[in-house]
Order: sequence, then C-alpha cells, then structure tokens
Amino acid sequence: MLTKTEITAYLNRIGIEEIQAPTRAFLFDLHRAHVANVSWQTLDIYAGRPTSIDVQETVQLMINHRSGYCFHLNGAFAALLRALGYQISWHRAGVQPIGEEPRINSFHLGVTVRLRNETGEIEPWIVDVGLGDMPYEPLPLQFGEYQQGPAKYQVTSSSVAEHGWRLEHDPLHAYAGVDYSPEVVQDLDLFIPNHEYYSRSSDSPWINLFLLRQRHALESNELRGCVWKKWDHSGVESTEIASQNHWLEVMSSIFNERLVTYSGLERDELWKRVKKQHEDWKKLTNK
Repeated sequence: MLTKTEITAYLNRIGIEEIQAPTRAFLFDLHRAHVANVSWQTLDIYAGRPTSIDVQETVQLMINHRSGYCFHLNGAFAALLRALGYQISWHRAGVQPIGEEPRINSFHLGVTVRLRNETGEIEPWIVDVGLGDMPYEPLPLQFGEYQQGPAKYQVTSSSVAEHGWRLEHDPLHAYAGVDYSPEVVQDLDLFIPNHEYYSRSSDSPWINLFLLRQRHALESNELRGCVWKKWDHSGVESTEIASQNHWLEVMSSIFNERLVTYSGLERDELWKRVKKQHEDWKKLTNK
C-alpha cells in the first residue's frame, strides 16, 4: 500500500493537485492525466538498463519522473488507484499486432475498476494507461463503439478467452487490438518471465527499438528513433529529426521525458546509437 506521501507525490507527477474521493469523475481525471503526462516507452530496455516490475519500484519510477511499458505503467497506476480507494483487478492480456492473430499470452497487463453507478449497481470499467496511444479515458466494459478525440475504439467479446473481452484499436494506429482474460490475477509474478524476455532476450523486439508513445485528448504521438509521428483529426504528420537538441526537445515537450536518470554522456551515446540506426535504415530502404 502506498503511503500518503507517495500518493501525493504520484498525483503531483501527473498534474493532480489533491486527493479526492474515489468517484467516476476522479477516475477519468486520473486516467487522462496519466496518459498525457507519462509516456509508454522502451527507452530503458534499449539503453540496456531495464527496470523491475515490482509494484513498489514502479511507483517510485513514476514518482521520480521516469516511465516504462505496460507492466510498469498499469502496475503502478493500479497501485495508486487501490490506495485511493478504488476496487481494481489485474488480468492477463495480449496485444494483437496488425496482420497477426488475437492472443492472450500475458505480455500485457490488463486492469479493470469496479464503480457503483447512479442506481447503486456495480459496473466494471476498462482502465489501461499502458498501451501508449490508447485509450485516453476509461471505457465501460460494455460492448459498443466509443469515440475519444480522433480515435474510435470498439469493445467486443474476445474470440480467444471464454467470457473475456477485446478492445479494438482505431484502424489507423499501431496494432489491431487487445484481448483480456476475465480471471483475476492476484500478483505480477506470472508476468516476470515475459518481462525478462522483453528486457533481456536477444530475441526481444525492443532490445534494438527506441520507441516512445503518448496519448493526448486530440492527438497521439510516437517517437521511433529519429522519426516523430503525430496523429490527429487531420491525419498523420511525420517529422524526421536531424539534431540531438531537437530530439531531446521533442522528448521533453511532447513525451514529458527528460532523461533525468541519464547523464549528459549517456544522452550523447543514446543519440549516437539512434542516429546511426536511422541512417542505416535510410540506406537500406533508399529513403
């Protein structure tokens, strides 16, 4: 359980000034603030400095202006919600890349929150701040379509888990959707082998991928190496970043990532590696 000092520090990290009662309105404020201020990223894995998914450690990661990917983000956010008085549950989940089959392989951590509605009934909500570019707000665990800014999501039944559910992503974005298992997970131990694979295996897709993603109310952003993409109502805008100063400025102003635990020399080395990969990619693809 988080201490009051930790709760306050976490709230300050995401731009929330005070503790409030665990209402639906406050849940929406928390979710929006988290995805807008804490990016999804592979940065530490790429740098060879993977961090633990122990909940207490991930909470400290967030408080100290760093980030991670789904296990860090959803694990820490769920701990914050529980400390604020929300009824939360963890679930096994799996992200479906475009062109591949749906799966629940425990490579994603799902979260639901149970809220009492106006008639006193308990309703489940999908909460997910660990997907980078979706969703901006909690979604009711009720089948249907939901528009959030420029992106449209669909909640449906899962084809790979009995009584499970699926969150379909907007067709313009990075993956097809996420499937969730209905069974409640009591701790994160079962996710540790998958985190180790993502963090340390030579076969991990993230070992050599510098990637940050972030969602805002009316747009979502991605920084993949030297290429910054922005999606909004007008479409997709792509910018090639040519200098280290511009790269650091985009990370700071768009993704709220200031590399506070990296020295100046380490930042220089990160940029050199990212820039070289980008130039090699351009040669290979004749860009």
